[in-house]
Amino acid sequence: MMAEDKKPIVRNFPVGVTTLLLTISQFSPESVFSVDWSEKKLTWLPGDLSPQTKVLNVSHNNISDLQVSDISFLSELEILILSHNRIQQLDLSVFRFNQDLEYLDLSHNQLWKLSCHPLVSLKHLDLSYNDFDALPICKEFGSLMQLVLSVTKLEQSDLLPIANDLHLNSLLVYLEGYYAKTNETESLQIPNTKKLHFIFHPNSLFSIRMNISVNILALLELTNIKLNDENCHVLMNFLSELTRGPHLVNMTMNRVETTWKCLVTLFQFLWPKPVEYLNIYSLTVIEDISEEYFKYSKTALTALTIEHFRYRDVLFSQNALYSVFSEMNIMMLTLTDTTFIHMLCPQKPSKFTLLNFTQNVFTDSIFENCSTLSRLETLILQKNGLKDLFKIGLMTQHMLSLEMLDVSRNSLELHRHEGNCAWAESIVVLDLSSNMLTDSVFRCLPPKVTVLDLHNNRIKSIPKDATSLDALEELNVAFNSLTDLPGCGRLSSLSVLIITNNAISQPSAKFFSSCQRMRSVKAGNNPFQCSCELRDFIKGISHMSSDVVEDWPESYKCDYPESYKKTALQDFHASELACNTTLLIVTIGISMLVLAALVTFVCVCFDLPWYLRMVCQWTQTRYRARNIPLEELQRNVQFHAFISYSGHDSAWVKNELLPNLEREGLRICLHERDFVAGKSIVENIINCTEQSYKSVFVLSPNFVQSEWCHYELYFAHHKLFHEGSHNLILILLDSIPQNSIPSKYHNLKALMAKRTYLEWPKEKSKHGLFWANVRAAFNTKLTLQLPNDTQGH
Repeated sequence: MMAEDKKPIVRNFPVGVTTLLLTISQFSPESVFSVDWSEKKLTWLPGDLSPQTKVLNVSHNNISDLQVSDISFLSELEILILSHNRIQQLDLSVFRFNQDLEYLDLSHNQLWKLSCHPLVSLKHLDLSYNDFDALPICKEFGSLMQLVLSVTKLEQSDLLPIANDLHLNSLLVYLEGYYAKTNETESLQIPNTKKLHFIFHPNSLFSIRMNISVNILALLELTNIKLNDENCHVLMNFLSELTRGPHLVNMTMNRVETTWKCLVTLFQFLWPKPVEYLNIYSLTVIEDISEEYFKYSKTALTALTIEHFRYRDVLFSQNALYSVFSEMNIMMLTLTDTTFIHMLCPQKPSKFTLLNFTQNVFTDSIFENCSTLSRLETLILQKNGLKDLFKIGLMTQHMLSLEMLDVSRNSLELHRHEGNCAWAESIVVLDLSSNMLTDSVFRCLPPKVTVLDLHNNRIKSIPKDATSLDALEELNVAFNSLTDLPGCGRLSSLSVLIITNNAISQPSAKFFSSCQRMRSVKAGNNPFQCSCELRDFIKGISHMSSDVVEDWPESYKCDYPESYKKTALQDFHASELACNTTLLIVTIGISMLVLAALVTFVCVCFDLPWYLRMVCQWTQTRYRARNIPLEELQRNVQFHAFISYSGHDSAWVKNELLPNLEREGLRICLHERDFVAGKSIVENIINCTEQSYKSVFVLSPNFVQSEWCHYELYFAHHKLFHEGSHNLILILLDSIPQNSIPSKYHNLKALMAKRTYLEWPKEKSKHGLFWANVRAAFNTKLTLQLPNDTQGH
């Protein structure tokens, strides 16, 4: 029995009642199922309880009476604690309507009278520490699993009425205040019970003089035993009848204080008895320890457990203390939570199959060169002072039957990096957890180990030159510093892996392909980096059964990047496009080709460049028009525009250009209509150019061949250069190749090269945008200075 599994106790409840208590304790104290009204100064049982109440604690109050009406409505009541009240008389019939009542505690009251009544479900009844003159025994108690009594005096006549009829599972008797009438030994027949537990006074020397016999006793427990060399025989006399029967196999002693001589005497007394399991919890040895003769005769004892062994003000030699235990001819010895610094190797081949020395102060020299433990199968040395793993391996060399070795929670390191470690080849289970081992431990392991526990060490990786572990089936490397899941290349039989709480950020998906035999994986609580590299791992772990991947998906969460922190891995999704560089490049390339093809198609089919150029021109024109002061425009301006064109293009000017401009209220100057008779052509050109806000030139191959058009363009360009204005509008009616323009028309070449011109589109659908650009070049708010003859009309 492990040290943490057994603690000194005062009261032991049977399994059924203990399970019930644990189940009910899960309810909230404020719920209708569990009500705790202890220490409320109550004088009677509250009447406003819910009928669904299962647990009711009204201990430490002032209740003195209990009636049927107080309790009958609690039909589902299972546990009732009435201890530490003032009840003096009680008729058990008050519980006749509580058919589910299993646990009833009436201890520490003032009961002197108890009236019997059958309670069908009652399993535990505590009547200890009351004022009974005689033991309150009812034949109805025969169905109880445990009866708890306290005794100040005990006589055979108390038990005679039910000596043969009462068959208890457990009887617990408090003898703290017991006193005998005489110094003579009394004989007492205890009712038939499987478990008998006596609790004696904690501060008095053991002085009970009573021969107690129980027919079917299987488990005997004694608590608070204080002995010295003088009264040691009193305990042996007390145990004589109790240990005589063939059914007693388990004996437990709690809180024992004795001399070493008396303890050895107790062992010698029990050695030929039928007891198979002897447990001593909280043992204190007083006075000096000297060598005592011990006869290891044939014994039924299989296992001896001593937990929390202390010696007080004692001088002793190691041989005197340790040899008593090392030479025992039993199979299992457990000495835990002691101050032992060593244990002797048996002098002759030992029967030990299990040795448990948890929480001592053993060093690496334990069982050094010990060849007499050839039958040993299980050795537990956890929580000691072991430091050198190499020496631990040497210790097991001669333990030919050793299968399970636990050296966890020590300070083990592997100091030797060269040479092979020596182990018992029979070891199949090895616990090296909670030590200071590093990667080198994988070069020093038993060859046939199947279960290996290395959790809570300093391991960062499994080296490639590790010892061959073909037989390893279960590996626990949790709470280390591993950065990746170990593959099964060198662990061909691995089927269970625990690798939680490590430094794994991007586990390789190759793990799943290399570990085909895996039936259980725990890899949660690692700092997973949710990126493209994790995609295959998530896919692999998602496809595995929930029975194989434990704690999925709760313990598998992203730790980085910050945007995904605490996101469950199953909720992290990265697209194939974002994670495949080649696919991304191909996709971008194809997209750009498609876009280029689409742009080309739009340009070709819909003449997109033309539209863009026209929109840009319209925007620039509107901007310039808004930024020229109206006063400047109105100075000496009689026309909105002077139009210069070739006579061959007059049809387009008169049928298209003029109607669209004059429809907007614009005053247009044409040479055939507005030139003043009697003035030379050049003078008229100059006057019309000066008196017009804009000069519009309709360019075409015909324009290039016209001498007069060239003059008009020259003077307009001169005005443009002189005034720095933007009043020149070029309309390209038909395309003019640059090489077709004569070199003397350098002004035209310069303007067409530097200034943006409007192209007349042949498609009718484009005419609207063309006229919008033309109209945008004019300021319709411009007030013209009309000639005198016009003003007179």
